[in-house]
Amino acid sequence: MAQFDVHRNNGRNRDDIPYVVLVQSSLYDSYRRRVVVPLVRKASLGKISNARFNPTFKIEGTAVVLHPLEIVSVANDQLGDFVKSLEAEGGRIMDALDELLTRAWG
Repeated sequence: MAQFDVHRNNGRNRDDIPYVVLVQSSLYDSYRRRVVVPLVRKASLGKISNARFNPTFKIEGTAVVLHPLEIVSVANDQLGDFVKSLEAEGGRIMDALDELLTRAWG
């Protein structure tokens, strides 16, 4: 498992959230959990008001939106199958997380 790997969501919300993307640094690979951000079907969401905070990606022909407010830690054995890497989009993913965690706005 590597940072920005996309995995299938095995959870109960997999119809609306078909994938998750791993955002945890490889420094913590020895832990039994991974920090992931859901990739929500764009069709399930309304209007995206902040494209920097909620970037859109195409996974297996499906438009999905990064949803940083739903960041979560999951056990390694609960991650679904690897689908693809979004390493080339890592800057956009980190920009969204920066928006979530920055203290610049208050």
